[in-house]
Amino acid sequence: MVYTHVLNKGGRGVASPLDRLAPYNRGVNRLSAEIRSRRVDGVNGLSMHCLEAGMPGRPCVLLLHGFPELAYSWRKVMPALAAAGYHVVAPDQRGYGRTTGWDGRYDGDLDSYRVMNLVQDCLALLERLEVGHVNVVGHDFGSPVAAYCALSRPDVFRSVVLMSAPFGGPPEAPVDQRIHTELAAMGRKHYQSYYSTREADADLRNCPQGIRAFLRAYYHYKSADWEGNNPHPLKAWTAAEFSKLPAYYVMRLDEDMAQTVAPQMPAGEAAWLTDEELGVYTGAFQQTGFQGGLQWYRCATSPEYIGQLKRFAGSSIDVPSMFIAGAADWGIYQKPGDFERMQGAACTQMIGCHLVPGAGHWVQQEQPEKTAELLLDFLSRA
Repeated sequence: MVYTHVLNKGGRGVASPLDRLAPYNRGVNRLSAEIRSRRVDGVNGLSMHCLEAGMPGRPCVLLLHGFPELAYSWRKVMPALAAAGYHVVAPDQRGYGRTTGWDGRYDGDLDSYRVMNLVQDCLALLERLEVGHVNVVGHDFGSPVAAYCALSRPDVFRSVVLMSAPFGGPPEAPVDQRIHTELAAMGRKHYQSYYSTREADADLRNCPQGIRAFLRAYYHYKSADWEGNNPHPLKAWTAAEFSKLPAYYVMRLDEDMAQTVAPQMPAGEAAWLTDEELGVYTGAFQQTGFQGGLQWYRCATSPEYIGQLKRFAGSSIDVPSMFIAGAADWGIYQKPGDFERMQGAACTQMIGCHLVPGAGHWVQQEQPEKTAELLLDFLSRA
């Protein structure tokens, strides 16, 4: 057998031995007995790998991961949702894991990673699963995808939970690019700007410490385990305010992300992420690289793709909504004003806004019991 990662629509691909994904396969096989792995073909050009729990036909919950994560990131909350009577589906999204059919070249099909096509991925998956409507939950970069799912198709996405990345509403004005010049003058650069560069994937794939050590330090640095994570609101969209963010958000101008996180390498495994679990992520990203996920950032920083979302300007999410983040997560405030706008005009039926103690950016992995409790309470009310 071979694992084929399709590089373009014409079908030219690179076949890699299946054992390159062995850590991911072993990780899936060792999950709770309630969680099963499946492949769904014909999903907007993808063959999508999903983790699934609970019985089809029950109310469905769709879980969307972020960067650099996988469907595996939801492993600790899926059993609780299934036990409460939900059908739970967590896909490896476009550009990630065991999902195939996506273009992984920097100069490839960037258009397929625009947010509304990622929404279409979700719609196509639900159609193939014969699910008519769903409760959608998105973490990190999965959060804006979940937001636009609920914003554009409230008939399908009946409720939405946004995690770690607040949704301040669709863009109404061009993004002020001067901040990048101002940051550069201070010897700094924004991480999304860096992630949009041609060099970023190679920097991460070929970093001196290796992918495993890079991921260990990256996950640690953004978690509640790193004592420097004491977030607070930023006053304005200015370089001076942005410079207050940790280096994993506003980096040194002369460093890549692997160099940025290397000094924060923890002494051992985290209580919430064992060496074996880390190996699942390591194996997956050794196989696929990071460019698939980085394409999302390129679209998010492109004036062209941002401009496409202006057609939703003035629209709000009008289905029941909730926000969850770790209390030690700087992501809450990385876009000044979004946290407040989300609770006001952007989400008109926000049931709750929860900052979970003892968690940083990876809240559903750092505090899975509390996350599951909040999700179940919201679903029962929504």
